[in-house]
Amino acid sequence: MGVTGSPTNINQGSRTKGGIGESTLRPDGILKVTGEFAYSSDMWHEDMLWGHTLRSTVAHAEIVSIDVSEALATSGVYAVLTYDDLPAAMKNYGLEIQDTPVLAHGRVRHHGEPVALVAADHPETARRAAAKIRIDYRELPVVTDEASATAPGAPLIHEGRDDHHIGHVPHPNIVHRQPIVRGDAAAAEARADVIVKGDYYFGMQDQAFLGPESGLAVPAEDGGVDLYVATQWLHSDLRQIAPVLGLPEDKVRMTLSGVGGAFGGREDLSMQIHACLLALRTGKPVKIVYNRFESFFGHVHRHPARLHYEHGATRDGKLTHMKCRIVLDGGAYASASPAVVGNASSLAVGPYVIDDVDIEAIALYTNNPPCGAMRGFGAVQACFAYEAQMDKLAAALDMDPVAFRQLNAMEQGTLLPTGQQVDSPAPVAELLRRVKAMPLPPERQWESAGEHADVRALPGGLSNTTHGEGVVRGVGYAVGLKNVGFSEGFDDYSTARVRMEVIGGEPVATVHTAMAEVGQGGVTVHAQIARTELGVAQVTIHPADTQVGSAGSTSASRQTYVTGGAVKNSCEAVREQLLELGRRKLGTYHPAWATAELLLEGGKVVTDGGEVLADIADVLEDEAIDIELEWRHRPTEPFDLHTGQGNGHVQYSFAAHRAVVEVDTELGLVKVIELACAQDVGKALNPLSVVGQIQGGTIQGMGIAVMEEIIVDPVTAKVRNPSFTDYLLPTILDTPTIPVDVLELADDHAPYGLRGIGEAPTLSSTPAVLAAIRNATGLELDRTPVRPEHLTGV
Repeated sequence: MGVTGSPTNINQGSRTKGGIGESTLRPDGILKVTGEFAYSSDMWHEDMLWGHTLRSTVAHAEIVSIDVSEALATSGVYAVLTYDDLPAAMKNYGLEIQDTPVLAHGRVRHHGEPVALVAADHPETARRAAAKIRIDYRELPVVTDEASATAPGAPLIHEGRDDHHIGHVPHPNIVHRQPIVRGDAAAAEARADVIVKGDYYFGMQDQAFLGPESGLAVPAEDGGVDLYVATQWLHSDLRQIAPVLGLPEDKVRMTLSGVGGAFGGREDLSMQIHACLLALRTGKPVKIVYNRFESFFGHVHRHPARLHYEHGATRDGKLTHMKCRIVLDGGAYASASPAVVGNASSLAVGPYVIDDVDIEAIALYTNNPPCGAMRGFGAVQACFAYEAQMDKLAAALDMDPVAFRQLNAMEQGTLLPTGQQVDSPAPVAELLRRVKAMPLPPERQWESAGEHADVRALPGGLSNTTHGEGVVRGVGYAVGLKNVGFSEGFDDYSTARVRMEVIGGEPVATVHTAMAEVGQGGVTVHAQIARTELGVAQVTIHPADTQVGSAGSTSASRQTYVTGGAVKNSCEAVREQLLELGRRKLGTYHPAWATAELLLEGGKVVTDGGEVLADIADVLEDEAIDIELEWRHRPTEPFDLHTGQGNGHVQYSFAAHRAVVEVDTELGLVKVIELACAQDVGKALNPLSVVGQIQGGTIQGMGIAVMEEIIVDPVTAKVRNPSFTDYLLPTILDTPTIPVDVLELADDHAPYGLRGIGEAPTLSSTPAVLAAIRNATGLELDRTPVRPEHLTGV
């Protein structure tokens, strides 16, 4: 065994490398940048059929008849399915409310709703056959906004809602309502020396992930089905899929395939049930891959919002009160709208101390496209409005906008409007100080030197629309508050299975979770945690599937916290079992086995003083330790439906941005020159990944500010720009310099003191860019995204 000699001390070079706090490389990184990574759309199976979905061409209509005979007669077609062909009594699904039909029945409620399915031996055959299905629609009036949704006699999007009797939902076309009332905002208004009001509009945004919805369903000999799919939450999908197929959950086996981005758009089902239905009907594997046009209709979007805010302040700059009303358009089906309402309302005040508030947030049912989860999840819309208000107040009081924010900034111990105390670091003022202290980008030198400008650095870029005439620079600041993890009493947990064994003479750890790796880097962090806790160099990440307990959704900035916590928890249990095994086998060789604090480091069992007691491989020998455990963070509770009081969130994250923009005031074009960010991450488990996440979220926020919006016709409720030709995204040429200042103030309640990071930078980058444009132009600018006509008045 090699343990009977004199004990030695472990040296620095023998310590485990690649643990937490190091910028280890992604295991899938090289494959992705070289194009060798297998995404879900790359999957293949012998004798595979192709599925296609026929979608409605109108937003609201009665389905008078469907004729599939011509499609069925098409050569190469194996199956055509409509609502009447669904095998089980359960024909609806949904994340929170099961109101979404697998296929439309009797009525379509939004443009692009699935109506029929086709399976054929070639994707073009499936598409041509679907085009032959004849549907007779009788169009109905459309509901597109709050006025049309709640007017007397308004068409009901969902008739017979069984939850409408709940008092806090005043109309069947309101999905959910959440007030937050604390103090006496009306009385506090009298103490205000300055009051500012604003009405704001936040446009509908698409997640625009580059890998379209896709998956492969394979029928199994036991009557079940194996589904390989790109998703954000395997077990939530399973919970919704199995009842519709009429199968027990153990006969629907799901495995995560390569995911090409998500950002919330894969939290709802898209093609999962459709592929399984076709596979079970035909007895053959069925693959479905959306094209880009269909992807715009195949997933939910970010809720557009109308927000009315009122703030008051004393002459010395202290906030007195806040009133607001937030109206979110949830579209035709509920998706995650109730939770988005909860976030929007509970975070509506932002990272500021205001004792007297009166807040109301609602989400509507309309005939617009369904909206649900997207990075920021209700807090983004609120941040855009309350940060515009902070600038208005600072201007009215003739105060520096950063100093005004710092004067009113929350800190650890602050009571939120929900009555919850912020019991971890809340460095709002410090983040603002840090981002303001960053060096500003240099001014353009070519103006005074008479040199020609590099058009790539000017508004309009390579379109060569300006050479600097009428270009002005502006600087703006913003800071945001975002919750981490699932809230309002949701049982937010994750499961991790960790196995330790000797392979080829070396100890190897295998980590198995159902976490969806969607680009956030969880597969990297889980390996880092295992190396840190188990002291092994070799860590294998098992493919995510439903053969292990749920990991929850890859959303809400929760995976590093919750599934990382589960991996840490299971690794600790494995370590203790290994040390107990060592005590039984080797405890007689050295008293430290019983008396010292023992660690696993560099493949060895060591004391906390660095003395080596044994090789891990010699302790394990031919045994394996295999442990699967659930892990939960501390509980939350629902918000009161009338006052909004309650400890609804488990953790908060904070980010601040400074934007520098240049605006061509004649053409209405904007170039973002720099977006500096300061963010508290608690503990940077992988510093390189942390900076990448902050920069990615920052660019998504910039896209909201200046270009991204799904345009829905207000008369027909049809989507007008379902393509990357007309839905504009920031490219590398639009991406500014993004310096990042990472602050690490540990949250004692979280594993390693970490704080969820992915969403917070999306909040504050949008209002920072708008603030900079306002600073450059003097315009009020109360909507996103800013379009050229908003800057020129043309």
